[in-house]
Amino acid sequence: MFLIFGLGNPGRRYAHSRHNIGFEVIDVLARDFDIRIKESKFAAFAGEGFIGSNKIVLIKPTTYMNLSGEAVRDFVRWYKIEAQQLASQLIIVYDDISLPIGKIRIRERGSAGGHNGMKSILYQLETEDFIRVRVGVGGKPEGGNLSAHVLGKVDKDDEATMVGGIITAAAAVEDIVRSGIEFAMNKHNPSPNPKVRRGGLQPPASTGDNTIKEEKENEASSTSTEQQTT
Repeated sequence: MFLIFGLGNPGRRYAHSRHNIGFEVIDVLARDFDIRIKESKFAAFAGEGFIGSNKIVLIKPTTYMNLSGEAVRDFVRWYKIEAQQLASQLIIVYDDISLPIGKIRIRERGSAGGHNGMKSILYQLETEDFIRVRVGVGGKPEGGNLSAHVLGKVDKDDEATMVGGIITAAAAVEDIVRSGIEFAMNKHNPSPNPKVRRGGLQPPASTGDNTIKEEKENEASSTSTEQQTT
């Protein structure tokens, strides 16, 4: 069984923003595998179904981004996923400003990388060992405000690229479930282009890892709520 979380903020105010890319990937998976997402007993919309013979649970937390870990913790406990099983049964899908728009990267473990939703999950689970699918939303403009950037939408010129990235991320999740993490990483993770030098190809220098209509409406604009969204 796989618990698959897409991170985002609830409410129309944040729909289709960069920070809600995780929600949109869940929506694609729900559509493709005929899974009904509905309000759950926890702070999330969720639905159960199958990819092939593998049971999956699609989950969109409604805690606001900075408290995403609370929803993840509750579902992990409810489905009795043991700590040692998280590495193979938990998938988190979220936006990444360090990747170009529409590009994805799959990782088996790692730090939060500055993402507050991931910080909350790491804090609640007390482990970095779980699968994550990062979807590029592009970096903020020079001198721009990070919060405004992630809570805003991509430019019209980039919309098709962003939709392509969402679809690719959903396909990557399917590949993880059907064929395993290594297969999915080899298929979807970008590879550096080899540099051509005199004498032929040289090995590249190593590089580090760098809408469901049943939305909960909470349009509160207090400072505390705004701080939870980014």
